[in-house]
Amino acid sequence: MSAKKNEEIILKYFDTYSVKEIANRLVITISAKEDAKKTEQLKEELSKENPGRKINIIYVSEKKDTSPNEQKWNLPNVKHIIAVASGKGGVGKSTTAVNLALALANLNLKVAIFDADIYGPSLPTMLGYKAVPPISEDGETFLPFKECGIASMSIGSMIKEDTSLIWRGAKACGAIQQLLTQTNWGNVDIMVMDMPPGTGDIQITLSQKIDFSGAVIVSTPQDIALIDAVKGLNLFKKMDVPILGIIENMSYYICEKCGHRADIFGHAGAKETAEKYNVDFLGEIPLHYDIRVNSDCGTPIVQSAPDSTYAKAYASIAEKIAEKLGF
Repeated sequence: MSAKKNEEIILKYFDTYSVKEIANRLVITISAKEDAKKTEQLKEELSKENPGRKINIIYVSEKKDTSPNEQKWNLPNVKHIIAVASGKGGVGKSTTAVNLALALANLNLKVAIFDADIYGPSLPTMLGYKAVPPISEDGETFLPFKECGIASMSIGSMIKEDTSLIWRGAKACGAIQQLLTQTNWGNVDIMVMDMPPGTGDIQITLSQKIDFSGAVIVSTPQDIALIDAVKGLNLFKKMDVPILGIIENMSYYICEKCGHRADIFGHAGAKETAEKYNVDFLGEIPLHYDIRVNSDCGTPIVQSAPDSTYAKAYASIAEKIAEKLGF
C-alpha cells in the first residue's frame, strides 16, 4: 500500500496529522479533539487498504496554559478599556488619545488615560505634570494624577525627560503591568490606553492580557502612514479586539489669513481605508497650530478651547465611541 493512498484516506477525515510506519504497525497522530466515530471509520478504511497491519490512531491537542502568567491583568473597577493605536509614530496618536479622553469626560463619564507608550511617554507633558513624581500613600500602590479632570498615569512621571528606556519586550510589559494594575484608579467608565506605535511584543501582550472593548486606529491621510495603520488594524483583528474605527488626523489645513484649504498629506485616505476593510470611519481632525501648541503646553485643545472647531471634531468622535460602548 502506498503512503500517498494512506494520506488520501486520512485527509477525508482530518486536516492535521502525521504518519509513521513502525515494523508492521501504522501510527497516525491526529492534531484534533478525539472523535470516536471518525476513528472507527478511519481504522476500517486503513485496515482494508493495509491488510495484515495494525492501525494505531493517537490524538493530540494543545493544552490551554492556565498558569498565573496567562491570566488577564486585573482592573476590576474599569468598565471599558479602549486602545488608541497607530501603525507608526508621528501621526499624532498621543495628542488624539488625550483630547479624546477629555472629550469623553465632557460627556459626564468617569474617564482615565494610561500611557502604554513606554518608550515615548507623552502624558506628563500633554497633561501638565512633567517632572512631578507620582504619590504612593501605602508604599505599594500609586494615586493617579487628576489633571484636566481625568485620572492618568505614565512612566514618564518617574524618569527624566531625556532618559532612554533600553528594555526588551518582556521587561517593558512587566513595567506596564505593574504601573497599570498598581494604580488606584477608582471607578472608571472608560479608560483610554495610549498604545506604543507598531505591532510588536508590547501590542501583542497587551491585547492578550487586557480585555479591550475596542481599538481606535489613528492615521494621517498619506499612503505611507495608512500602510502601517492597516497592519495595526489587522493585529487587533487577529487578537479578537473589536475595531471601533479609524480617525484621520492632520486631515487638512486651513490658512488663517486667506482661508485656503490645503490637503498637505492628501485627503480621505483613512476614510477609503475604513471602507475597504469594512470598519467605521470616526472622523477627521485638522492640522492646526493651536492643537500642537496646547499639547506642548499641557493645556489640550479640548480643555483650553472647548468651543473651537478642533475641539468639536474630537467631541464628535467621542460621542460615536461612547455610543458604541453603550453610553
